[in-house]
Amino acid sequence: MRILIIGSGGREHALSWAISDSPLVEALFITPGSPGTDRLAEAVALDIADHTQIISFCSDQQIDLVVIGPEAPLVDGLVDSLDAANIASFGPSAAAAQLEGSKEFARDFNQRHAIPQPRWQSFDNAEDAVEFARALGGASVIKADGLAAGKGVIVCDDLAQAEQAIRSLLGGRFAEASARIVVEERLHGIEMSAFALLDGKTAIWLASAQDHKRAFDNDEGENTGGMGAISPSPLETDALISQIMTSVIMPVCEGMKAENMPYKGVLYVGLMLTDDGPKVIEYNCRFGDPEAQVIIPRMMTDLVSAMMTLYEGGLGHFNLRLSTSTAITVVMASKGYPGAYEKGSRISNIGLAEQTGCIVFHAGTAQDDTGQLMASGGRVLAVTAIDENPKIARQTAYQGVAAIDWAEGFYRTDIAAKALGLDDS
Repeated sequence: MRILIIGSGGREHALSWAISDSPLVEALFITPGSPGTDRLAEAVALDIADHTQIISFCSDQQIDLVVIGPEAPLVDGLVDSLDAANIASFGPSAAAAQLEGSKEFARDFNQRHAIPQPRWQSFDNAEDAVEFARALGGASVIKADGLAAGKGVIVCDDLAQAEQAIRSLLGGRFAEASARIVVEERLHGIEMSAFALLDGKTAIWLASAQDHKRAFDNDEGENTGGMGAISPSPLETDALISQIMTSVIMPVCEGMKAENMPYKGVLYVGLMLTDDGPKVIEYNCRFGDPEAQVIIPRMMTDLVSAMMTLYEGGLGHFNLRLSTSTAITVVMASKGYPGAYEKGSRISNIGLAEQTGCIVFHAGTAQDDTGQLMASGGRVLAVTAIDENPKIARQTAYQGVAAIDWAEGFYRTDIAAKALGLDDS
């Protein structure tokens, strides 16, 4: 098979890492790619917003499958354009991707299909939004309705914080993405990320993970796109998987089909495990980042086989196998992230880190004219290790981090510490 991957982050590096190892793959391309994917796939310069250009490339190169990593091209309808050109793809249609593209759409959908979620309302008026936050007791979660690169969620402890967040978002903090907001009840419990594969007719469980959203140790600082993850979630049990599949995943699958927008692709459900059971915090219509960097290394089933079976609607007869080992990834980010940060700082010793037994996924890197690796984004590297012993996986990941020479980078020292019952990091 000839495959094109869309994207350049750590998620796409993880996808390239797995797909390049498939015996089904004859040629692998990626656009735009990164220094991390250079050894795995041929980078091509395409405008991912230009569907005609992508389709022309696929036709010229006889591409058999397009794997779309990030959310923006999915929400923009790239899958629909590829379908119209009879080109196979991995990812949901624009209609189905509204589950991520609009928080209001997702909440309305859950309401229509009795999927458990917090109390909520949507607003484009700050005064009304503040009044609803007051009715919730002040402690609330304020969300930009549209895509905000994982940063459009503000968790508030009291009414003063909620009002500040409401006025900031509606005041244009995320431009059109926050022209409308959702104000939600703040749930209490432990977060868990659940992943499933859906083929439009049925769904199968993929994996669980636990993300670490806050920028700094002890869950302090602003929300980020994710500073590290562990898979499986230490809370995962067969009973919990069954409950999530019954109360959330299958109702999504059946509801989307009933509403004539069948969901095909990977579905990522952010859950809060409350005393009343799992409740949906959010949906993503693609692999998470950095969750992909801990889920994909655990896959024992060939990823390309899974994607093609999904595309052809055969998941009901597909056996998906995952390693029982634990994978942990630690994200290294540019100092200042998730706020302002400088690009262009030098990074070295990636090879030394990989000699410790880690996989170093590139999330935001570039190379200068001399081939020197540089930081080009906020989240820059995801250092992943996997082992049957979770504590050894964690130790190995941090050994990899310590081997990397990057003066302008920072990372959390407590990734997975609480999950593994460790007193310190």
